[in-house]
Amino acid sequence: MKNLRIYSSDKNIPKKKLHQFVKLILGDLELSLASLELNFINSKKIREINKHYLSHDYSTDIITFNYSEKESLIDGEIFISYQDAAENARKYKVKYIEEIGRLIVHGILHLIGYDDLTPDKRKKMKNQENRLIKKYKFILL
Repeated sequence: MKNLRIYSSDKNIPKKKLHQFVKLILGDLELSLASLELNFINSKKIREINKHYLSHDYSTDIITFNYSEKESLIDGEIFISYQDAAENARKYKVKYIEEIGRLIVHGILHLIGYDDLTPDKRKKMKNQENRLIKKYKFILL
């Protein structure tokens, strides 16, 4: 997919499948793609980013930076901690690649204006995540 770049130091990230997955998600949500970078990094690096840009001194599974001024146009960066994703997969008893897919969807939803700061907004976002994962996880497995 043009304008989608995936960077990873984790050899278990199936870049070709993720390209197909993102294409399906963007199509389902009727979004255009200007540019999207998916960066898979370790928990130490995501903690540094979290501290530097968001003033939070802890690791997290995902950080999203949105550069678009339109909700229908994706232009951003998503940083995913593959170590936190692996921990989440064990915790929630799902496959690692399914958790990676969920985090990508979560990041894309943030890029189009969803947030999870209140219980109602979190529920709306989670429902959309669940719908998309259920519909498209086959591409990742």
